[in-house]
Amino acid sequence: MTFNRKRYTLRNFKRIIKTLLAIALKPITHFMSRSQRLSKLYFSLFSSEFKREQHAVLSGHRAYQRSLHHIGDSSVLLRRNIHRLEKGLIMRPRRSAFGKDYLNETLDCYSRCLNAASIDRQELQWAYDVLTAYFSVVDLSLPWLDKAYKRFCALREPQKNSGYVPYRRSEGVKSETSFEQFLTLCQQRRSVRWYQEKAVSMKVIEQAVQAASLAPSACNRQPFRFYTALQGKHVQDIASIAMGTAGFIHNIPAVIVVVGDLSAYPFERDRHVIYIDGSLAAMQLMLALETMGLSTCPINWPDIEEKERSLSLRLGLKPYERPIMLISVGYPDPEGMIPYSHKKSPSQLIKEVL
Repeated sequence: MTFNRKRYTLRNFKRIIKTLLAIALKPITHFMSRSQRLSKLYFSLFSSEFKREQHAVLSGHRAYQRSLHHIGDSSVLLRRNIHRLEKGLIMRPRRSAFGKDYLNETLDCYSRCLNAASIDRQELQWAYDVLTAYFSVVDLSLPWLDKAYKRFCALREPQKNSGYVPYRRSEGVKSETSFEQFLTLCQQRRSVRWYQEKAVSMKVIEQAVQAASLAPSACNRQPFRFYTALQGKHVQDIASIAMGTAGFIHNIPAVIVVVGDLSAYPFERDRHVIYIDGSLAAMQLMLALETMGLSTCPINWPDIEEKERSLSLRLGLKPYERPIMLISVGYPDPEGMIPYSHKKSPSQLIKEVL
């Protein structure tokens, strides 16, 4: 009892100090928000809120450079450049020569990947197929293209062409889902916090992740992972770190942490892409789970240093890996209550550009 009282007193003291500091800094904040230079000075002097992001970005740059020569199960550079070639192949009109600035870099990376035992073979096959298609349509009478083509032919092929190349929209997979059916699925998917005492299997998660992997991502780099806990103790440990689980944490059967990977980018300008791509994939993941009878609740992840540190340690994250959100997963309790959560109308959300 005495220990809890001391903790409560300390927490109140910290809250008072933060309130006083906020009041004292208010006029300074108002003044220094007038320009980018003053804002930079403000965060250098009065706030360290962005220090983890800065460290993550620099660590990501270093890890990116290392990934160019130490190939794992995937190559960020190969994925990016092969996708760039794909986009060149689908242009209308298609140029007879393109990709000069990065073609040799692509072949260098492809060569290293061929010699990497750990590389995903389908990723390598995709690269081979696109490069084959590329050299079949460009003007090989140009010296730089002829030289690159001969170099490509000299490299060991992973296997025969598998057709992992751009295709016509009319040749793609066709869904029979109508707008009304899709709208119904979106209406069915709600943030559910009350679940049955029923285990969630990894097989179901894998199926949902397969659907999530089809979400678009910048240059097809897919800079995210789904850290998944299915066992009670691990679920509770992870969910307790988040702020949005109070009141229902004991009822969560499984939890997924969507983690972004900044080692996919060599430039600071792309530091926020992990949040865009990770969120696109997370939405498809939740919709996929809904079709299999599972409900979800995306859990907000504010950038709070203490919690970032705790979750990073619990998951064993690298400095360049950032949590994007948590998602609780489970079979919904039919009697569990769900907030109505009125949504804005299309007229409120759309701003026509004239």
